[in-house]
Amino acid sequence: MKEKFYYGGQAVIEGVMMRGRTNIAISVYRPDGTLDIHQQPVPNIYKGAARRIPLLRGILVFAEALTVGIQSLFHSAQVSSLEEEESVPAIMLWGIVAASLAFAVGLFFITPLLITRYLDIYISSDLASNLFEGVLRIFIFIAYLVIIGHFPDIKRIYRYHGAEHKVINAYEAGCSLTEAEVQAYSTAHIRCGTSFIFAVMVITILIFALLGRPSIWFSILSRIAFLPLIAAIGYEVTRLGARYSRSKAAKILLAPGLLLQSLTTKEPGNRQLRAAISALKAVIEADNQSSLAGTYTESSVSNSR
Repeated sequence: MKEKFYYGGQAVIEGVMMRGRTNIAISVYRPDGTLDIHQQPVPNIYKGAARRIPLLRGILVFAEALTVGIQSLFHSAQVSSLEEEESVPAIMLWGIVAASLAFAVGLFFITPLLITRYLDIYISSDLASNLFEGVLRIFIFIAYLVIIGHFPDIKRIYRYHGAEHKVINAYEAGCSLTEAEVQAYSTAHIRCGTSFIFAVMVITILIFALLGRPSIWFSILSRIAFLPLIAAIGYEVTRLGARYSRSKAAKILLAPGLLLQSLTTKEPGNRQLRAAISALKAVIEADNQSSLAGTYTESSVSNSR
């Protein structure tokens, strides 16, 4: 019996990407207002037996979100501006992924650490120091979301993000995928990448609290080296929360992440919903055809965003 599959995706420039068991669909508006729906197979490295191994699957999902996400953004930028599409060289793609990771680690991990160490002369307790660093990290993350949310282009992407969530919520509720029906659903979703990042930041506080206050260089290296493990644990926590989302305990734990999504999603219009619906329908149809052909591969939760 196949494990239940959870569809997910992310907002892109003037469109939505959805990830199915076997295929990825990117639905993007061309400048003339028509939709371009591009499909491609899910790379083999991101599906199969490895996606069923706890912790390892979290690292794979994290890597997939970065690589496939950036590829989808490149594609959407080209389609929405009618540029001639060229495949992104692997070395360039991984270079962009590395630069994105370096920026994120620098801003959300190294910066709060350096600020905390500067103020450590006023903090006597190792635990208090780590708690202060963790709270500061969350504050910087929220401030970052608030600041970029004021840019018009980001606001448009947030509307597509809201559409993606509404469509997934409607599909999982068994609703027919029409604009009128989907519009009634929430723009928040328990498997959202925003909730995942928040979970990672909370887990970071707990893990680094165990290390005390080592030297600054060891602390910096630990923030980098432990990131895959923290991401893997964060994925398992988010996955577990999604599975038991009806329980009171899960609702309490998931509430902060869902609240935070109000910063990264906006109410979509019919334009955004059409893009999200067409992308989801495309991957569902591809999965159905693959199932009939007997070529399904096992996969676990695909985190949206």
